[in-house]
Amino acid sequence: MSVTVKNDWLPILLEQTNTPSYHSLKEFLVQEYQETIVYPEMDHIWQAFEWTPYNEVKVVILGQDPYHGPNQAHGLSFSVLPTVKIPPSLVNIYKELESDLGISPVNHGYLESWAKQGVLLLNTVLTVRKGQAHSHKGKGWETLTDAVIKKLSDRDQPMVFILWGNPSIKKRALIDESKHVVITSVHPSPLSAYRGFFGSKPFSKANEALIKFGEEPINWQLPESVK
Repeated sequence: MSVTVKNDWLPILLEQTNTPSYHSLKEFLVQEYQETIVYPEMDHIWQAFEWTPYNEVKVVILGQDPYHGPNQAHGLSFSVLPTVKIPPSLVNIYKELESDLGISPVNHGYLESWAKQGVLLLNTVLTVRKGQAHSHKGKGWETLTDAVIKKLSDRDQPMVFILWGNPSIKKRALIDESKHVVITSVHPSPLSAYRGFFGSKPFSKANEALIKFGEEPINWQLPESVK
């Protein structure tokens, strides 16, 4: 559970890991990793921060908690490793991407290229027990991710926050909307996507905002193949 990030997130995250809330979370996680199967693997917990440094964040896509199936979660919201079947939520994200920007779906779910362009793929909770969605909810991760959102909101350079689903939308109160743009909808899960995710056009809206900020838009087209 030690923070292994080697960029400008490190002091921000270390500050949070010195809190009583995190100490309690760490005790819980040590036991969980010893006694059950937890996703992602311990050395992938901080992957989103590693790939998208604090001062390079342009867009935050905020999900709920990691995928809870084998070999899926690797530390980025909605992303799976290259050889893993694309989960239903990401299938719906790809459908909306095609509807919004005409970008055809690729045959993998590995979102590294978004992360490397400045899209912080963050969940409100960073770990989960195998097969048990929301099993690590309320254990302390929310305090850490609240602090992360506040630190991003404090940054002078504006960014776009895309909040999908109620746990993510609750974070809206932490964001300074006089500076930043917030885009919200229901979660892309098959259980809710038809209630307002489809047709929400988050990708084009994010790029329009980035252009207004004087930033390069995100190239949402993923590479056809990944190693």
